[in-house]
Amino acid sequence: MQELGIEEMGLVKLGVHCITGQKVAVKIVNREKLSESVLMKVEREIAILKLIEHPHVLKLHDVYENKKYLYLVLEHVSGGELFDYLVKKGRLTPKEARKFFRQIVSALDFCHSYSICHRDLKPENLLLDEKNNIRIADFGMASLQVGDSLLETSCGSPHYACPEVIKGEKYDGRRADMWSCGVILFALLVGALPFDDDNLRQLLEKVKRGVFHMPHFIPPDCQSLLRGMIEVEPEKRLSLEQIQKHPWYLGGKHEPDPCLEPAPGRRVAMRSLPSNGELDPDVLESMASLGCFRDRERLHRELRSEE
Repeated sequence: MQELGIEEMGLVKLGVHCITGQKVAVKIVNREKLSESVLMKVEREIAILKLIEHPHVLKLHDVYENKKYLYLVLEHVSGGELFDYLVKKGRLTPKEARKFFRQIVSALDFCHSYSICHRDLKPENLLLDEKNNIRIADFGMASLQVGDSLLETSCGSPHYACPEVIKGEKYDGRRADMWSCGVILFALLVGALPFDDDNLRQLLEKVKRGVFHMPHFIPPDCQSLLRGMIEVEPEKRLSLEQIQKHPWYLGGKHEPDPCLEPAPGRRVAMRSLPSNGELDPDVLESMASLGCFRDRERLHRELRSEE
């Protein structure tokens, strides 16, 4: 099998279906060589990718396992990382940047409608297919955020993390994703990051202040979008709904629309679980790996609640 790359979680090889000839990426995870925290990231990614299916989210086809290895059979995309594409081109035209941005927003809207926050958005985690369409990948840092609850774990790259995450405060994962999207859009249009420094401490201070230089060549309506997304105060930061109504996002009547997968209904028919026998331990383990059900007793109570 051809080697596609090496990640923190394991080796990735190219696989080919014996009958159909379909190409896939097989991520091979050696349980014995990984720490508990990295294995938890693998379990979280599996649990989340099983929940969602969207044209701009990397698809998980199947999972196989034995005592030593986990094999994640993933969609194979041949265009590489958006990061490498950007490095090669320097910076993108507003038209091409908008195409990528709208696809990212479309996928994020779908994820957020399932209460899933990515929390590690950056060009290295955005893959391209053979037609240069986006696939969001690497959900190892993702978390389920239910209702008005806030997240606590600081994660993601300092260049793309929002001020409240940098400060170690509780935060809304959806608003954190919006900040990261703003930084990504800036990078696509400028070919550089709004906040950068060789000294990590200085970099973190720049992110906390949120002051950055806006190049004159960025279209004025796009400048207002960027300032609304790269906003230090989370309550003032643009939401996904506001972004999708912004003039620059809606601009370009002759440009192809992103693959707008309709968001699922927010109301789901539920019933309480009256007996211990109905609580599948494997399901409970998967729910715990999503990051918002650390208290197992509370999880049991919530599942049996009539509300």
